[in-house]
Amino acid sequence: MKLKLALILTLSASPALAATGPLFSLYNTNFVVLLGFLVFVGILVWKKVPALLGGLLDKRAAQIKADLDEARALRDEAKALLASYEQKQKDVTEQSARIIANAKDEANAAAATAKDDLAQSIARRMAAAGDQIASAEAAAISAVRNQAITVAVAAAGEVLAKQATASSASASIDAAIAVVDAKFH
Repeated sequence: MKLKLALILTLSASPALAATGPLFSLYNTNFVVLLGFLVFVGILVWKKVPALLGGLLDKRAAQIKADLDEARALRDEAKALLASYEQKQKDVTEQSARIIANAKDEANAAAATAKDDLAQSIARRMAAAGDQIASAEAAAISAVRNQAITVAVAAAGEVLAKQATASSASASIDAAIAVVDAKFH
């Protein structure tokens, strides 16, 4: 609504209708506006406003150029930093791969050593168990033999005691002692 009103008022106030009479007269509004505009532009030129505006624009252009140069330098620095970090990451990745490979090799070597140690320990225990079994077997055989000898001697003693006389018993005991002495010594 306000836009329509402003448009209507602008078209109704036509400056062309106000300019009547000769062109170079102070009663001609177009000529007065032209003189005012020329005086205004003259004052601006006399106060060196265009040079001042040009200097400000040049200064702003130089600042923008410096900002662009700084941005390029920062971009180049960021690229270099990124490249160095990528190289460091690559180096760390390679180093971790080497560490993992070394750890696997050491673990395999440790497992092989443990396996060998276990096999040797089992062999030693088997040998010790075999020795214990042989020793127990020898002890059992010896105990059975001793028991058999004791029983045989007792049985022979009883048989001889029933069959023998005093002199033959004495001779048999001496002979048995000699045989036993010969076998054990």
